[in-house]
Amino acid sequence: MEAIIFDVDGTLWDAKDEIVYSWNLALEGWPQITKRLTGEMMTPELGKPMDEIMDDLFPELSPEQQELLAADLYRIENQWIETAPCHVYEGVAETVKELSRKYRLMIVSNSQSGYIEAMLKNTGLGEYFVDHLCFGDTLKQKGENIRLIMERGGVKEAVYVGDTQGDANACDMAGVPMIYASYGFGNVEGDYPVIRKFSDLLDLFPV
Repeated sequence: MEAIIFDVDGTLWDAKDEIVYSWNLALEGWPQITKRLTGEMMTPELGKPMDEIMDDLFPELSPEQQELLAADLYRIENQWIETAPCHVYEGVAETVKELSRKYRLMIVSNSQSGYIEAMLKNTGLGEYFVDHLCFGDTLKQKGENIRLIMERGGVKEAVYVGDTQGDANACDMAGVPMIYASYGFGNVEGDYPVIRKFSDLLDLFPV
């Protein structure tokens, strides 16, 4: 195993409350939209591609309006996330540091461009990851992005760590095994290796 590829939300950290706060802040600049978001509304959206999230949360808007709103939401979100008090799961910093001694660590997310960079700046973990890729960078599905990041890094064997059925589907598409982070946001059908806390990865991948 050469590389370990990570999802972000529900795997490395829980930024749900801070995303909701930043989106509601952005919506104040859209007086025609009276809806305000809650954590309960946001939880099932985390991990989905950006266009699906907009369809789910703002179905009353035209595609053009959704695109304009999304640009505003994600711009303010990225700015806020850089310093917001997001919840990093216990053991992430120590475990990532240890794993990076032996494995190439990467991130693939369905997020907008800039979100992974904001997360890495917030957590100070950027030095341990050799590459990252997201939906906003390529407009491609997660399975395709897993293959792309492996190809551009010359990686033959990798594993993906994620927490949703969408992650499992992406791994099937990419032809890579998945480890299910059961402490995250989703449920996964099928028989996958399970971690109940992030540091369990050190049992699966000794350094």
